[in-house]
Amino acid sequence: MIYASKELAFQAHHQPFNYFARFAPGTRDRAEHLKDGEDLMRDIANGTLPRVAFYKPVGRLNQHPSYTNLAEGDEHIHDVLTRLRASPQWKSMLVIVTYDENGGFWDHLPPPTGDRWGPGTRIPAIIISPFARRGYVDKTSYDTTSIIKLITKRYGLEPLPGVRAKAGDLTHALEK
Repeated sequence: MIYASKELAFQAHHQPFNYFARFAPGTRDRAEHLKDGEDLMRDIANGTLPRVAFYKPVGRLNQHPSYTNLAEGDEHIHDVLTRLRASPQWKSMLVIVTYDENGGFWDHLPPPTGDRWGPGTRIPAIIISPFARRGYVDKTSYDTTSIIKLITKRYGLEPLPGVRAKAGDLTHALEK
């Protein structure tokens, strides 16, 4: 399930599923799989989140460099995390918070060696969960496909093409 807020300066170009005919306005897949931020808050409170959900704050809350207020974005993610921790589903939940530009601040290190597509910049990720290793900073090399690899491993799914073989699957950040 993909959740996105329709308020606070919605930006269509930040919602990649808008570019697939399968998810065009009025289609069954859009109605079933793409939800608003209000739906996320309701599903959190009701304990009805799907097994896998993605949420991207929009507009001034997404902490994108130059046009957002980082403090408002921090307050927003804090509110979402507080709600998630109060959810009846919390005991079996894993939350991954990532940033595409490190909250507007550029990395202090060069990117690690990658494949023919490069690794891109390093992407900060914070694991919040009853399953997270406490006080642990994971030095494993991950990329954005690492989240997909974790979901694939957890649910015994067939790996997707294009996922980097050498990238980790985030399990080092979790209790054994």
